Amino acid sequence: MKANQNILVIDDEQLIIDSVKKIASLDNYKIFDSLNVKEALKILDKEDVDLIISDIMMPEVDGFQLLDEINKKKLEVPIIMTTGYSTVENAVRSLTEGAIDFIPKPFTFDELLSAIKRGLNYRALKKKIVTEDTKDSVLYVPCPTKWYKLGYSSWLKLEREGSVLIGVTDLFLKCIDSFNEIEFFDINTDTIQGSACAYLNSEELKHTILSPITGTIIDKNDNLLDNISIIEKDPYFEGWLYRIIPSDLAYEIKNITLCGE
Repeated sequence: MKANQNILVIDDEQLIIDSVKKIASLDNYKIFDSLNVKEALKILDKEDVDLIISDIMMPEVDGFQLLDEINKKKLEVPIIMTTGYSTVENAVRSLTEGAIDFIPKPFTFDELLSAIKRGLNYRALKKKIVTEDTKDSVLYVPCPTKWYKLGYSSWLKLEREGSVLIGVTDLFLKCIDSFNEIEFFDINTDTIQGSACAYLNSEELKHTILSPITGTIIDKNDNLLDNISIIEKDPYFEGWLYRIIPSDLAYEIKNITLCGE
């Protein structure tokens, strides 16, 4: 029973709100909902919300303006963005401006539920960092300096020969309760910045890893297939996922964040 976990759903389509409610009710989350951002902000002034799921494209005030208001109010609440206009630009921009996740519409049951689980775990982890003395413990390992990251999900490391390595962040891993399988894309497959490039699966859920860059996969870390624990023990070095030849590194690197900033 998750009576203490509250989710705010913001969408100008009642059908989407009802769909999210139906899925979230399976785990007994308490749901607040609003058809617009202005009303949602009033809810946030009154209620303690653990997670926000918001559409991007809404009339009058959109999801990007919501992110701006959340930042101004300094509310420590994770936001998952959704949109039917599932462009790369929307996904990457929302993650760069503070959303922790992005789900294109129409989303599946598994996509939404896995994102909710990660979002609430992210919230709990961040609260733990604030409320507990963590000097003698490391709750998660941030990506190394000079690496780049897309949201809290994936990282990118530049290589001398023009290729890049990409992988999944330790924070993302800590927000997954458990996983026992990794689904790779094939070599010579093209990845797209802000879109799925791999999946971490548990017995119940499939967790999407978003690619930090567009390009062609030229190598994958098959060692993870034999020993998936490597990715947990060393996500930034031995636990890399792919080696990629970027399509437009000079342009797309501007859309991701230098670790440490």
